[in-house]
Amino acid sequence: MKKLLIKLICFTVLILSIKNIYAQTEFNCFSILVGKKATVDGSTILAHNEDDYGKLLVDWYKVPRFTHEPGTKIELKNGGQIDQANETYGFIWLEMPGFDFSDSYMNEWGVTVTSDGCQSKETEGELINGGIGYYLRRIMIERAKSAKEAIKIAGEIIDSVGYSYSGRSYCIADPEQAWIMSVVKGKHWVAQRIADDQVAIIPNYYTIKEIDLIDTVNFLGSADIVDYATQKGWYDPESGKEFNFRTAYGSPASLNSMGNIARKWHALNLLSEKQYDFSDEFPFSFKSQNKLAIQDVMLVLQNHYEGTQLETHPDYNAGNPHENVITRICSSSNQYGFVAQLRNWLPTDIGSILWIAPRRPCTQPFIPWYCGINSIPNEYTRGDYVEALEQHFAINENIYEQSKSHAFWVFVNRSEEIDKNYGNSINEIRKKKIVFEKEIFEKQVAFEGEVLAVYKKNPKKAKKMLTNYTSKLAIKALSLSKLNN
Repeated sequence: MKKLLIKLICFTVLILSIKNIYAQTEFNCFSILVGKKATVDGSTILAHNEDDYGKLLVDWYKVPRFTHEPGTKIELKNGGQIDQANETYGFIWLEMPGFDFSDSYMNEWGVTVTSDGCQSKETEGELINGGIGYYLRRIMIERAKSAKEAIKIAGEIIDSVGYSYSGRSYCIADPEQAWIMSVVKGKHWVAQRIADDQVAIIPNYYTIKEIDLIDTVNFLGSADIVDYATQKGWYDPESGKEFNFRTAYGSPASLNSMGNIARKWHALNLLSEKQYDFSDEFPFSFKSQNKLAIQDVMLVLQNHYEGTQLETHPDYNAGNPHENVITRICSSSNQYGFVAQLRNWLPTDIGSILWIAPRRPCTQPFIPWYCGINSIPNEYTRGDYVEALEQHFAINENIYEQSKSHAFWVFVNRSEEIDKNYGNSINEIRKKKIVFEKEIFEKQVAFEGEVLAVYKKNPKKAKKMLTNYTSKLAIKALSLSKLNN
């Protein structure tokens, strides 16, 4: 019966996806948040696949601390201004030029921010001078020492000028806590903490349900979040039903998207101690079968529904598992995947790592980029981070021509070549990837022990060790990804 149900769902999806192909481009990105008591080593984990469409570029930057002159303003994209802080923290920045909501960050305190687009019902929303969109996560990362502080900062800005996009869920973690902050066009938002022993999965719909704003340990949000939904006719207090943010504010198109449902369903069943049917009500968060290592969430990020009824064909759909009517976790639009490993018992420079797989996590190895690195290899960046921010929205008629030597194109070309004959090549590709990653994992404890011993006496020397180590691995991954290898 279940197999028949899945077949009927898949057929329905095929019809609907053809009809709604343009709407589906809004449903991309995928995240996992893991509390520190749910991991094998006590780290908080934030994992993310960034999905975007078209000929794109990903730049890596390491931005230092800055002090700013009194009266300095931040110029927002839509014309508004916000006062700049006197000092802004340093961070690692994954930038996608031209895009409003695709950048990811980790700052010097280990605070890590990324996001997933979540369409809301809101079509109006109060905005002051165009509101804020792109710059919101940047401000969080520049000013916050914790995930909760980042949410409070963002909430104050949204309360002041309004949020310019339909809806979005920001995934924010630090070495102590993990949070989801869901925002709605205009001046409404809510945030919920993931319990330390729980895991949360976020596709491209809101996942926060019942809320309790009196419980400020676990919730934050707009004071009128329920009243506004009632005013708009999205919630009826007389119904006897408890207020549910997800159903009140979420767009039916995103809540009912089979690509969203399928990704959450399969990730749940890969990690949860309880197994779910496709049509079940999914939880906001859950307990995993076992405590999770970073390798466990890396495996989820590279998944295409292998072993389920949603897998298209054992031969990977004539060669490519990424082009399918139901969006995969690892999909054709992946630009990068990362796993943030955030450990509170080590200095942040060593304890917080962005494990990044450029382009596709199913074929590229995850490389550790330590928070304490001083710089990025020239092959992965375009140099000046100040200019990068100033030129972020500059029109790039041919971004490839402007950056031919960039490492990102090596990873793009490699992924496209693999997709031409995925079924026949993936086993050998995966073997090389596993060997490379295994070597890194096996050396991690010893390497970090050496760095920590140096760090206690000479932090500057230790940070140079981290920089050299990460750079060598990044260059090695680049070399192995060139088409002649």
